[in-house]
Amino acid sequence: MDNKQTNGAIFGFFNEIGIVAQLSGALFGRLVPQNIHLSHFIVLNHLTRMGDGRTPVEIANALQVTKATMTHTLAVLGKHDFIAIEAHPTDGRSKVVRLTPAGRTFRDEAIASMGPAFQYLADNIGVDELMSALPVLQKVRKLLDAERDGPKAG
Repeated sequence: MDNKQTNGAIFGFFNEIGIVAQLSGALFGRLVPQNIHLSHFIVLNHLTRMGDGRTPVEIANALQVTKATMTHTLAVLGKHDFIAIEAHPTDGRSKVVRLTPAGRTFRDEAIASMGPAFQYLADNIGVDELMSALPVLQKVRKLLDAERDGPKAG
């Protein structure tokens, strides 16, 4: 494959990921209760995966959003009592974010609300086929995460 074909193939791969992300985000918005946006859920999911006690700046950096965007997102989650923001135990200038039991429950219920959509995919594609794509997607995520400032030049 020459460079043009390689670029086209890789662009096609990322184009499909982008379309799937857009469609799945819209589906999430239709199915999840309490008018919580996908961006809010992503913070709850991040704290579940990575653990409590992250600073707002750490979360913003991990999700690649601005501090202002993260401040707004955390305010929304706080209003729903899904998170608690506490003083940092060692840095008096900073705060840490913790999931509340309500936040953990909401995350779990949001995932459960996606059950019919997940079943539709399982019925039409199959769990094995979906899971076979997972290692490649994880590898791409890890590579891109390691290169947040841009790909290394040859």
